[in-house]
Amino acid sequence: MAFKLNRSSKEPMSEINVTPFVDVMLVLLIIFMVTAPLLTVGVQVDLPESSADSLPEELEPLTLSINSKGEIFIQESKVEYDKITAKILAVSKNRTDTRIYVRGDKSINYGRVLEIMGMLSGSGFTKVALISEPYKER
Repeated sequence: MAFKLNRSSKEPMSEINVTPFVDVMLVLLIIFMVTAPLLTVGVQVDLPESSADSLPEELEPLTLSINSKGEIFIQESKVEYDKITAKILAVSKNRTDTRIYVRGDKSINYGRVLEIMGMLSGSGFTKVALISEPYKER
């Protein structure tokens, strides 16, 4: 470390100490790395497994989830059965080409999932898809 001996004691120091800045940035990086995966999980649904390939995602789709109790959620907000179409149309701004992913818990009746998908298709939505988990190694 080099010191300047010719400098008078009244001159201001012109070097910036970046060590505290780096420390704060590293702490923030760790916090964001830990919390980011927690933000993506909304409604807890036990999805069935499938060997189908995943779809490419250009835009973030709407997600309609049905949990094991039969409760229906659009993204993360609970919706009554008779208000599903109105809420989906409001969220998608009346665009029927919006991609909608339906997540149904594997313990609920398959007919219930198909009933909701039929309701969405009957409302004019053309891009309705089911979501499943990939097979796990056994």
